[in-house]
Amino acid sequence: MLLELHVRNLALIEKADVEFEDGLNILTGETGAGKSIILGSVNLALGAKASRDIIRKGEDYAYVELIFSVTEPEKRKALEKKEIHLPEDGILIISRKIMQSRSMSKINDETVTSGRLKEITSLLLDIHGQHEHQSLLYKSKHLEILDDYLKNRTQPLKLKIREAYREFSALKKKISSYSTDEETRLREADFLRFEIDEIENAALKEGEEEALTKEYRRFMNGRKIIEALSEAYEAVSRADISSALKGIGEAAEYEEDLKNIRDQLFDAESILNDVTHGISSYMEDLTFDEEEFAKTEERLDLIHNIQAKYGNSVTEITESLDRKRTRLEELENFDILKKKTEKELSDTENELENLCGQLSVIRKKASEGLTEKVKKGLDDLNFIGVEFAVAFTHLDHYTADGFDEVEFMISTNPGEPIRPLGTVASGGELSRIMLAMKTVLADSDDIPTLIFDEIDSGISGRTAQKVSEKLHYIAKTHQVLCITHLPQIAAMADSHFEIAKEAKDGRTATEIRKLSEEDMVRELARLLGGAEITEAVLKNAREMKKMATEGK
Repeated sequence: MLLELHVRNLALIEKADVEFEDGLNILTGETGAGKSIILGSVNLALGAKASRDIIRKGEDYAYVELIFSVTEPEKRKALEKKEIHLPEDGILIISRKIMQSRSMSKINDETVTSGRLKEITSLLLDIHGQHEHQSLLYKSKHLEILDDYLKNRTQPLKLKIREAYREFSALKKKISSYSTDEETRLREADFLRFEIDEIENAALKEGEEEALTKEYRRFMNGRKIIEALSEAYEAVSRADISSALKGIGEAAEYEEDLKNIRDQLFDAESILNDVTHGISSYMEDLTFDEEEFAKTEERLDLIHNIQAKYGNSVTEITESLDRKRTRLEELENFDILKKKTEKELSDTENELENLCGQLSVIRKKASEGLTEKVKKGLDDLNFIGVEFAVAFTHLDHYTADGFDEVEFMISTNPGEPIRPLGTVASGGELSRIMLAMKTVLADSDDIPTLIFDEIDSGISGRTAQKVSEKLHYIAKTHQVLCITHLPQIAAMADSHFEIAKEAKDGRTATEIRKLSEEDMVRELARLLGGAEITEAVLKNAREMKKMATEGK
């Protein structure tokens, strides 16, 4: 259910915090007080289009937040299927921040798109009025509503249909893969044989690439070392110290001072001989097998080529090989497999047709009872001479819900032709039609929160009383929010909120407050008596509230 509504800087609302209750929540207020803004704020949170003009003058942004409590196990499972994971307390927070340049919606602090937001909130809340959340306007919802009405009778059958439909769809897809001509099949089979041979001949082993890569790096390092040492050996060998020693030695016989240089050259010759010997010995110990290196490099190239074609790992390549073998077997046994699949498809289609036929019969029978109940409910709501029917169309294809297409048809005035419900123009009429249907479906409808707007448009007296009784009936199993101007409906409130417009700091602001028992009576008196609230009007209001409370 909807626990709280928080609004900031939206049109005339500077700040509003509302805590809703179980049962029937009524919202009333003077004309122009901002009742439409409250409903509009909920719609904005649910993803409705937002004009930047709704941001309160002088503010940078508008903000709306809805806090839901989701405790029903089935509802939690439905949300989890849509990847919404709730905390243990079942709190779900939907927020929307509207700025001049953009808007942002979140579900439990996770940013979501408008489409995803509507998908999630459709499980939690249904709004009935002149706006896009009127589920009755969508023909696609009518079959769902009918099935909800009789779900206790059809659930096992629908599960069988969905399973048969899955199998039917898979077989059709398989059959479509057999539709290629013989030349194309032969060409595909040849190519598959080539690919299978290529993978099998490669004979890849788990961990082989890693081991070969390590060995390849070792080879590469060894080659670089040998090349560097060879270059160093040649450079040292080119140093002709012996010739220098000979020349200095001859000169030293005549000049005593050159003996020191001769000794230094002698030491240098000795050191270079040691270096040359050391390099030579190290190169002899360091082996490099050119042939083995070439084999390693060639094998790695093969592995990388196979990976590029068939998968990044041995596991993926093996799975690809299995798929290709299976497909090749299908092509090589084409005629046998095609006949087998066609037989399976025919059997599955027969089963699906039979199951869908059974479901259609149950639906048509149930629709008669639904039609009578909805019609009676509409009669109670002042639809004189109303006609209501459920139209069935046999689709030319199967779906996971059978082969039926359903549309609700209605004529709200005597003499008018019956027509699709989605073409009903009046928002007030549509809200009352939904109210009649919700009364019938109250025990099976699992949307926890319902909001009714303009449900009292064009009604009064006995009709208004009937509307209030139906709202109370629905509120036994749902949380209901209703914006109204009729005292008969307001008197039935379990919780009553007043929407008022006040001047604060030289500016107009809309505020919402929950009414006490006595305040409820005074608000009823205002609805009954208008501007002047007399003792007689107050007495009438108290009596109306008392009768509504006792009648619950």
